[in-house]
Amino acid sequence: MILAIDIGGTKTLVAPCDDAGNPLEELRFPTPQKYVDFKKQLADTVASLTSDFTVVVAAVPGRLDRGNGLAIAFGNLPWRNVPIQSDIAKITGKKVYIENDANLAGLSEANRIAPLPHRALYITISTGIGTGIITDGRLDPDFLDSEGGNMLFEHNGKLELWEKFASGKAIVAKYGKRASELEDPSAWKEIAKWFAIGIVNLTSVLEPDIIIIGGGVGTHYKKYEHYLKQYISDLTPALADIPKMVPATAPEEAVIFGCAELAKQQHASHS
Repeated sequence: MILAIDIGGTKTLVAPCDDAGNPLEELRFPTPQKYVDFKKQLADTVASLTSDFTVVVAAVPGRLDRGNGLAIAFGNLPWRNVPIQSDIAKITGKKVYIENDANLAGLSEANRIAPLPHRALYITISTGIGTGIITDGRLDPDFLDSEGGNMLFEHNGKLELWEKFASGKAIVAKYGKRASELEDPSAWKEIAKWFAIGIVNLTSVLEPDIIIIGGGVGTHYKKYEHYLKQYISDLTPALADIPKMVPATAPEEAVIFGCAELAKQQHASHS
């Protein structure tokens, strides 16, 4: 049994799961801005669980020092250089694995594709933009800290991070609506162009066999699929291939399923 902890910029999900990643119960709480408050809230939540578990996988929205169990930066949270692995181990009393949330989502989604692709590029478009690169069904050790959302582009006359103008947060800033509320085709056409600019650059370098679009904005893939594929076709250089592109099969649960997949792979490698 696995305890999956999905630490988000706005909310945290704590879910004991079976070995396939199916939650047995789900408890959520708003992610505090102060790390000390997070630890207390997490401890209270874990204490209230009714399901047993033997191992913990924590999904972190930022950069990790895996060797020392540290979360160096947390994206939209102000925490820096916190000993997240040992702190969660103290709270749960179990072995803890930590991994980037986009990596875990990509790990789950890539392993749902048959035949298994050699290289899958998972792009989560939510509050920000995250990327996960999966090679032969496993996290690629050469790209564990890939942050595609931090690519720089010229936008409106100045250099900006890709996620600053092509994320869910950017959609709200531009249109005053969340992706779930936005129905205007002309708006989605413009948004698709923002997405395509980053995707074409990523595929030109990484040469994935398949691109998987996930995250909160990924759940609305059908609203912009046509525009996105057309822009990618128009923008892709002649010397680069255009990989297959699909929406995530379980965008809302991908991180939790990824926690289970990582736990399974870790168990297999140590047995």
